[in-house]
Amino acid sequence: MRLKPFPTFFYLFCLPGLAVAGEKTVYGLNEYAALDGINLEVAAKLDTGAKTASLSARDIKRFKRNGESWVRFYLAIDAAHSHPIERPLARVSKIKRRAGDYDPEEGKKYTARPVIELDICMGSAMRSIEVNLTDRSAFQYPLLIGSEALKRFDALVDPSLKYAAGKPACAIAAHTAE
Repeated sequence: MRLKPFPTFFYLFCLPGLAVAGEKTVYGLNEYAALDGINLEVAAKLDTGAKTASLSARDIKRFKRNGESWVRFYLAIDAAHSHPIERPLARVSKIKRRAGDYDPEEGKKYTARPVIELDICMGSAMRSIEVNLTDRSAFQYPLLIGSEALKRFDALVDPSLKYAAGKPACAIAAHTAE
């Protein structure tokens, strides 16, 4: 039997990529995520086109505690907005504004958002990720998980799936809010 050069080369070229793909976890376009330390489970949108993760928050205030920068906020989620949450401020992120959100008179093409570290569980994987805080109450999903966080989860996103990882199964207690 004679091997054809193109198909043989093609299969050999693609095999290393398949091996790497085998080590990744397949998630759907939407997944349940448990927020450790906040004791809450939310529906999240996994967005490979967004770089950062965003959590829906209101009344966001920066303050100092023992000389360190902190942030206090309330979740902008119906089932979980009754008490303030305080976390150390990791950094401030500059997020590019959408064309419809840009005011030429203001002159800023970005918006500054506080960023916190948050432990998030999807499926059976718990990862510490950076999350910027912004009011996402106009959106269907209170948590957006972007490409940087998806890398931490070793994720492959299949947009034809929803909730492929099932309910979070990490060792944290959470109540549900969607």
